[in-house]
Amino acid sequence: MDAFAASICKGLSEKTRSIKNSLSIGFVFGFFQALMPVIGFLLGRNFADAIRAIDHWIAFFLLGFLGLQMIKESREAYCEVNHGFDLRSLTRMGIATSIDALAVGVGLAFLNIDIVKSASTIGIVTAILSIVGFKIGSKLGVKSKQVSEFVGGLILIGLGVKILIEHLFLQ
Repeated sequence: MDAFAASICKGLSEKTRSIKNSLSIGFVFGFFQALMPVIGFLLGRNFADAIRAIDHWIAFFLLGFLGLQMIKESREAYCEVNHGFDLRSLTRMGIATSIDALAVGVGLAFLNIDIVKSASTIGIVTAILSIVGFKIGSKLGVKSKQVSEFVGGLILIGLGVKILIEHLFLQ
C-alpha cells in the first residue's frame, strides 16, 4: 500500500503519464517489494531457532508497528514525491517504499511459507497496484493516498493479530 500511495502521488505530480512511465514505476516498485521480504526472510532465518518461543510476538509487534505507522501517515494530506523517471529517482522511491517489507520478511521467516512464491506474489501485486495508482493519481487526488495507507495499515495490523491468535490458540 505504500507503493500504491507513492504511485498515486507520482501520478499527481507528473505531466507525462505514458505507458512507459506506468510500467517503469510498476516494475521498480514491484521489484523492491519482492526483494526486501526475501532479504528479511534470510536474515530472520538465521535467528529463527534462537527466538522461536517468541517469534509470534515479534511478528505481531513488527506488523502492528508498521500498520500503526501507515495509519498515522494516512492522516497527512500531502504527497512528497521527487520528480523524474530516471532510474536513480525510481530506485530511491522503490527502496523507500519497501523498507517495511524487509521487516515483514523477518516476520515471515518464523512461518512455514514458501518465500519465493510469497515474494513473487508480493512483487506482482505491487507492480499492478503501482501502475493503477499512477494512472488514477491525477483523477482521485491526495484523498486516495490517505485511504490506501489507512487500509494498508489495518491489513498489517490484522495480519499481526492473526499470527498471534493462530500461535497462541490454534496450535
